[in-house]
Amino acid sequence: MENGWRELRTGDREVQELSELLRSLPIHPPEAMALPEFRSPDSVSHKTTDFATNYGPYQGGRTRCGEPTLRMIKAFTDRKSEMLQAAEAIREGIGSGELYLLPRQPDEVDDDGTTAIEGRLLVRRALVRERNPKLRRRKIQQASRGGRPLTCEVCDFDFAWTYGSLGEGYIEVHHVTPLHITDSRETSLDGLACLCANCHRMCHKSRRGESWRTPDDLRKEMRKSD
Repeated sequence: MENGWRELRTGDREVQELSELLRSLPIHPPEAMALPEFRSPDSVSHKTTDFATNYGPYQGGRTRCGEPTLRMIKAFTDRKSEMLQAAEAIREGIGSGELYLLPRQPDEVDDDGTTAIEGRLLVRRALVRERNPKLRRRKIQQASRGGRPLTCEVCDFDFAWTYGSLGEGYIEVHHVTPLHITDSRETSLDGLACLCANCHRMCHKSRRGESWRTPDDLRKEMRKSD
């Protein structure tokens, strides 16, 4: 939908990234992961063709696709903003591991066993993300102690310096080790990092064989590009 309902080719960056993201999910059986075509860029590209050619206004020949694809096309057509928000929440939840912490609810599965992507997912995920706002405030207070500027621990970006009063006191707080790795435990301030939005996203960005990285790992990546 973000591509104007046009198909995306195998070599497109968006296709490559989505393939890596889907393959990084820890829900796939080993026999599926052993298949080179499983969630491959070719298969992802083919799925975008299904979406493009089965979208309502499309005038050409339509590819054959399953009922789930048709339902998703209808959902993205009828509820654009909600579906885009859900897609982004799922993407971020995969990278951070937070999505795996959400237990399935009985009313989130329809008659044919397909998990529904609805506002309930977004609301419950938001509650998980904000499970301890006091801890976030304490981390920011610690980082600002003694009048120190509140800057990203990886790239030194300063929201206040860039955006003036609008950015004062703002920073994103990141779990150095994702909760799906550590499971339930007490989180200390040392287990959190203050990051700008860009570095926070890069810590959670998935790629083949790697679904997250620590701030230290991200600094090493940045030094490689210097």
